[in-house]
Amino acid sequence: MARPPASRFSARSSDRRSTVFLLIFALAYAGGVVGYLPLLTLLLPIKVDMVAGTDRLGTLTAIVVAGAVAASVSNIAFGWLSDRAVERGRGRRGWLGGGVIATAIAYAAMAIAATPAELILAVVAFQVAVNAVLAPLLAIMADEVPDAQKGVAGGLLAMANPVASALTAVLLAATGLGETARLTIVPLVMACGIVPLLLTTPRPVARIDPTSPMKAVLRRDLALAWTARLFVQVAGSALFVYLFYYLESVAPTLAPVTIAARMGTVMLVAYTLPLPIAVVIGRFADRSGRTKPLLFAATIVAAAGLVGMAVAQSFEGGAVAFCIYTTGASVFLALHASFAMQLLPNPLHRGRDLGLLNLTNTLPGLLGPTLTWALATPTDFDAVMLVLAALTLCGGGIILAARGRR
Repeated sequence: MARPPASRFSARSSDRRSTVFLLIFALAYAGGVVGYLPLLTLLLPIKVDMVAGTDRLGTLTAIVVAGAVAASVSNIAFGWLSDRAVERGRGRRGWLGGGVIATAIAYAAMAIAATPAELILAVVAFQVAVNAVLAPLLAIMADEVPDAQKGVAGGLLAMANPVASALTAVLLAATGLGETARLTIVPLVMACGIVPLLLTTPRPVARIDPTSPMKAVLRRDLALAWTARLFVQVAGSALFVYLFYYLESVAPTLAPVTIAARMGTVMLVAYTLPLPIAVVIGRFADRSGRTKPLLFAATIVAAAGLVGMAVAQSFEGGAVAFCIYTTGASVFLALHASFAMQLLPNPLHRGRDLGLLNLTNTLPGLLGPTLTWALATPTDFDAVMLVLAALTLCGGGIILAARGRR
């Protein structure tokens, strides 16, 4: 019987290694999201209630604004530092490991904070630390995942939110856990997700020539992709922080502790639902090369969910509309991550450029709360939801103007 050529075995082995690395990277990214999502969506608002009382809305807004500024600067800085490390032959994993340790220390600082000022300072330190994790982490994806697999990789990134939401639900369900225990468990779970990636050997893939004439085209397209994501992320930043208060506004008869418990389940469903959809659509985008229409369709779904949240009159109605929103937004963000990484114009500055792209995550942290503060009241979020829906659709329209790589 004839044996398959050795090259076929080599190709299969390479495919297996690529698949394993994608899964390890997806686990690490889930660890990075675990590092901030349970804190910023639920544990932090609860902590703010404890230290600020009736001034909770103003204190939380101050924390979000200060944190967004710290995250914006630190993500670019750590991206640039990881670029320098690659240039010197050391790789990005050292910065990644240091960020995990720093994040654990920042969690300890938040646990002992007893006043609004102390909590603001602790959250700023946390934002610096967690961005020392996220900046090199995403640059590793740009460096080591081939363009032909970036759609699937982007889809797998959607796994992060359900994992983080599941942890949030578990922390809420475990009523015997105190605040300190919860703030200890989160960084431990984060480290467990990231350590396997730290143990892998860097395997950079082929990149475009930094002197290529495509550079100007990529910069233009990257600017359009940046703007589109910024518009879409304004809604995400507002809901990320104020979802608990929004649900209180549509269900005024429910006790806050009941809303908190139900919110954990809602987040788990909302972030799990998009996972298989994002992976399938990411694979289709890899094969067809038609990513932009899929991105636009995702913004339509997200905007529909926001309109549903504006007209909801009950906890259940608001929760269902939120799930619709997260499905569209999660698919958009997963596809956008892979789309934008293929537009980076200079392989020598991937970390820095991704840090600039990350401003579309942090600047909305200033815009979203500002819009919410201006348009919403503790009992009425209708107007802000409609404005966020319009901004989301604008983002979808802008992405259609980018030509993208072929």
